[in-house]
Amino acid sequence: MRPVVALETSILGQGLPAPHNLRAARGCEEAIRAEGGVPATVAVLDGRLRVGLGAEEIERVAATSRKVSTRDLGPALAGNEVGATTVAATIHVAAMAGIRFMATGGIGGVHRGHPEDQSADLEELSRSPVAVFCAGAKIILDLALTLERLESLAVPVLGYGTDEFPAFYARRSGCPVSARVDGPDGAAHTLRATWDAGGRGVVVAVPPPAELDGAEEMARRAAAELRDVAGAGATPRLLARVAELSGGRSLDLNV
Repeated sequence: MRPVVALETSILGQGLPAPHNLRAARGCEEAIRAEGGVPATVAVLDGRLRVGLGAEEIERVAATSRKVSTRDLGPALAGNEVGATTVAATIHVAAMAGIRFMATGGIGGVHRGHPEDQSADLEELSRSPVAVFCAGAKIILDLALTLERLESLAVPVLGYGTDEFPAFYARRSGCPVSARVDGPDGAAHTLRATWDAGGRGVVVAVPPPAELDGAEEMARRAAAELRDVAGAGATPRLLARVAELSGGRSLDLNV
């Protein structure tokens, strides 16, 4: 039996502009296959939950889809819509399918200046027994409050070869992880022990392969300029503004 890794599609439908979105989606699938795994890209298509998409279906989600979080799954299915799943919806569906691993760029969290605006990713992690491998939380967020919320929800945050929580576009955030793991064997051992002890979702935070110079300042500026933007559209707008401020460098690093 080969290991299966779930992949989200909101980065394909809303998170990255063309052609970066398809480049990311295809590259993620290729990377998983190269290591002997099976990619399971998740989406809503024509009233059905899909776990594993073909090339034409991936292009369809990229061309036109609505952003679907866990709360939106029912309406999207009932409406026969094309839905691009967020981290929350993806791990929810992955858990239904018995998949224990998911990979993404960065999870959602608590928004800067708007602590009431919190991603459903956090609550879903406390419910679904899935390990989410990512480069931390998106730097446009309040990382300290995001980690506090994960602690309240009893979600372990494991630093993969690091004692510090990565910040999506940066290797360091100044915030400690709840525990460190070194290498795949160390990560697997800790995940098994966590699930055997009754734990649910786990964040495995992997430092990004490169960094975006000035990322923190750009994130602060974007948050200040778009402080009145809230809801499901906030994260895509903020990331798009960082892309503008970085001259597109953030898009390449995201991929």
